Amino acid sequence: QVKLVESGGGLVQAGGSLRLSCAASGSILSINDMAWYRQAPGKQRELVAGITSGGSAKYADSVKGRFTISRDNDKNTVYLQMNSPKLEDTAVYYCNAKGWFGGGYLEVWGQGTLVTVSS
Repeated sequence: QVKLVESGGGLVQAGGSLRLSCAASGSILSINDMAWYRQAPGKQRELVAGITSGGSAKYADSVKGRFTISRDNDKNTVYLQMNSPKLEDTAVYYCNAKGWFGGGYLEVWGQGTLVTVSS
């Protein structure tokens, strides 16, 4: 069993900053890609940022220059630094990981953490 636990969500003012964390635990052999997705009310889940085990990152156009994804491979943890958030960044943010866990190659999701950006 592998579990992803997100933390750091909450209320943030537009233009402020917030850092999300996601720690993986359980039967972990190796984690390849880790990512943050988000889902706003009435919208589909979308990729916010992803990072490979080697540190190569990609971002949605809407967050480029404002959000930074990073990871600590020793801690099996991925972070999302959210700078200058906008009202439209309000959403439930989900952590995602792909790798070799326990019985095979799996894709695992966290339970989500709510980020609310206020004016």
